[in-house]
Amino acid sequence: MTQATLARVPDPDPVPEPESRPTPPKDSAPQHNRMRALDGLRILAALMVCVFHYAGKGQTAHAWGQSPKELFPDLSAVATYGALGVQLFFVISGFVICMSSWGRSLGDFFRSRVSRLYPAYWAAIVLTTAACVALPSVIEPLRLNEVLVNLTMLQQPMGVDRVLGVCWTLWVEARFYLLFALFVVWKGVTYRRVVIFCCLWTVAGVLARVADTPLTDEIVMRDHAPFFIGGLALYLIHRYGSDLLLWGIVGTSWLLGQRYSTTALWNPDATAVFQERSPYVILLVVTFAFASVAAVALGWLRWANWRWLTFAGALTYPFYLVHEHLGWFTISVLHRHFGLEPRLTLVATILLMLTLAWLIHRLVEKPFGPRLKRTMKRQADKIGAQVRA
Repeated sequence: MTQATLARVPDPDPVPEPESRPTPPKDSAPQHNRMRALDGLRILAALMVCVFHYAGKGQTAHAWGQSPKELFPDLSAVATYGALGVQLFFVISGFVICMSSWGRSLGDFFRSRVSRLYPAYWAAIVLTTAACVALPSVIEPLRLNEVLVNLTMLQQPMGVDRVLGVCWTLWVEARFYLLFALFVVWKGVTYRRVVIFCCLWTVAGVLARVADTPLTDEIVMRDHAPFFIGGLALYLIHRYGSDLLLWGIVGTSWLLGQRYSTTALWNPDATAVFQERSPYVILLVVTFAFASVAAVALGWLRWANWRWLTFAGALTYPFYLVHEHLGWFTISVLHRHFGLEPRLTLVATILLMLTLAWLIHRLVEKPFGPRLKRTMKRQADKIGAQVRA
């Protein structure tokens, strides 16, 4: 998750195209406090996924030494729905990517994504691999050739095991970026192009389900697309105001998205599930994902203007990357080695992962992300000058 996706104020609008884009109302310019509310939703989504991985997922038993369902009988029943934090991430990603790509060239878009995603990702790969080598009893380390492939973020299509369990969502995000770049950013982001993209992607997802082939599923992402599409349409509502067409896209995305989430996370015939989920609660959480971003789009969360939300939002991506496997290592050490009480272990692990996320943000993202972006820009300009000459 995403994640991605952290620009808070869009670049100035390109020259308008009267026939393809309505004039935005005077009060439609995004404000800092609205983006702070979005940061709050992002850290909430990350914490939802984190609690799921610590207390709502059966595989965590190898870290705790016993099933977390036995350790946290009440919490685990709620934590199992934390997996839906990913869906909230995807809606937010659609909103923020549309916002941050406005007025940018394809090269700018590519450089912003690479410089934003890779430095923290590489740091998480190194730290997690080191932890696997130090404590193989918790998670066995991958072979060197597999770890090296993981550095590309292309391990899934290559059929290689993941160093980071959560990085499957990064591959989903990367495909969204590619589709949006090819069909929208390449020619310049406009209202009309985004709307056409949303409509065609929705139809493609439905047709991909009919075709039911691995290649079309991989390209179109029929199960994840509704969440990104809903986020894109909500940003247009934020920028230009409510419109029946845009709300129709959001509503259709919600209807399709809740269907995917229910079929993926609820199986009425399952007999060996770790924690039973209710389809009604799944529907409720998916509805919250769309409704909360819609509240940001409509300006209903202007009051959420606390500065700490910006700081929390900056920690979201590195926290999301490191919390799962490194959190399991921490749980194993604190609970099984030092005998710390389970609930204290849970709280301490979350706080330690947030601290580690801050260190990655401070020592890796802030110094190396902008430097990488400037270097790529400088080299692109140099090559461009040589080509024009």
